[in-house]
Amino acid sequence: MVERSDRAPLLDWEEIPSAGKPGGDRLSSPSNSRALSAPGFGWSTGGAAGSHTDGGAPPATSAPVSAAGADGSLPPDKVEHLSESGPREAPLKDGMVAWEEKDQIVSVFVVTFNTRSGNMLEWCLPKDMDLDGVEFKAIASGSHRVSTDFIYFRKGSYFGLACFANMAVESTEERGARMKSVGILSPSYTLLYRYMSFLEHQVRLQLQSPGHYSPLEAFYEDKRALLPPGGDAVVTALPLNVWGATINHSMHPEMKITHPAGCMSQFIRFFGEQIMVLWKLALLRKRILIFSPPPVGVVCYRVYCCCCLANISIPGVGMAVPEFRPFFYVNVADISALENELSYVACTTEKIFEEKKELYDVYVDNQNVKTYRDGLKPLLRLSAADKEKYRKLTEQRQMLLYSQEENGDCVSSEEDLFILFFLEQNNRIFQTLSEVAASPDPTVTQESVRAMGLDPHGDRLFLLHLLEIYGYDTLLVSEQLCCS
Repeated sequence: MVERSDRAPLLDWEEIPSAGKPGGDRLSSPSNSRALSAPGFGWSTGGAAGSHTDGGAPPATSAPVSAAGADGSLPPDKVEHLSESGPREAPLKDGMVAWEEKDQIVSVFVVTFNTRSGNMLEWCLPKDMDLDGVEFKAIASGSHRVSTDFIYFRKGSYFGLACFANMAVESTEERGARMKSVGILSPSYTLLYRYMSFLEHQVRLQLQSPGHYSPLEAFYEDKRALLPPGGDAVVTALPLNVWGATINHSMHPEMKITHPAGCMSQFIRFFGEQIMVLWKLALLRKRILIFSPPPVGVVCYRVYCCCCLANISIPGVGMAVPEFRPFFYVNVADISALENELSYVACTTEKIFEEKKELYDVYVDNQNVKTYRDGLKPLLRLSAADKEKYRKLTEQRQMLLYSQEENGDCVSSEEDLFILFFLEQNNRIFQTLSEVAASPDPTVTQESVRAMGLDPHGDRLFLLHLLEIYGYDTLLVSEQLCCS
């Protein structure tokens, strides 16, 4: 039986021309916040666009750590004005007008399911593009059970977005169903969301009129990338001097994925307090693999949300740690690539991955977060500080929703609140560690651990992992921090 994807109708949105930008018909993210945008990622595998961990664009905030409480939460007045950028807003917008990502579509393709041969690459431009294996990314394993879906993925040094559709037909040869996917590749994922509506329309057209490629040809000619001679990825990260001090919707070019309204709230409701476990694992740069049956699109949102947990905006922190890379959807063809990754977050619909324990540190099966590594198992238990932080996060969400309903606050969003909440918590931890390291007695005590918003007993192992991974191994740990 074909099930309808749970992303409809929330995902519907209109491509709105940018106002006031040179160049005419550029597309901007919708004003209703359905273009997801997170600071601090912008990773492109060509190396030109790094994350905050390797000197690329930092998160879109450098708010003082002291603005948060000891648990990393914000006072009510901060919650209601998360997007006020004050006097910095004008120069920021000026910088963003001067800096604008260009269309960088390196390939457009159509994938189909053949009853005799399985998934097949039906058509593509350019003709000499290496698209080996893309047919198994654009149509995910198990997709025959849903009518529509979309998939973010990585292909070599590029990122892809494909829209899938499944249509019933009266054809014995096609066994009653026609399945196709239309997708694109780019050196960066930051602008792929712009073409979601186009791809959804084109896959419906391909199902109804197979072989009608002229719109795709025109699209490729208009949007194709002008890559350097070496074929390296272009710069897609926002320059450092453009970032402002607080989060604002106009400040989010770094990562944008079309998503349902309330994506973050859905993530919070889905995982509940387990978000705090994922937060620690993301901050420790562990390899996180999320399993879920189709549809894939909603699971790609979870990959994105996991990435939002690990933002740090303190200069110099995290320079030596592995980059927390979003791989989005992966299948068995990606096993060799994942074997070489030190840190990533990805999703899959293929249950066989659970048996490949050497490929991941943490396996997330729907809401069940588990690990086969004995050293990480204690991290799956919530500490008292974790529960308190989750309570504060939930409380701030309720305050924001109340403000939006009562006062018509359309500026602040749950995405801003979510990103800033964990950013402030991360900054508080590393700010405190830096102060301890610079003190005459570089010893981590119960008081300093509490200042980080952590539990001196329940978070001891997490702290030891953190000190090792982030290079604070010269710090002494007080014997008072005993195991619980």
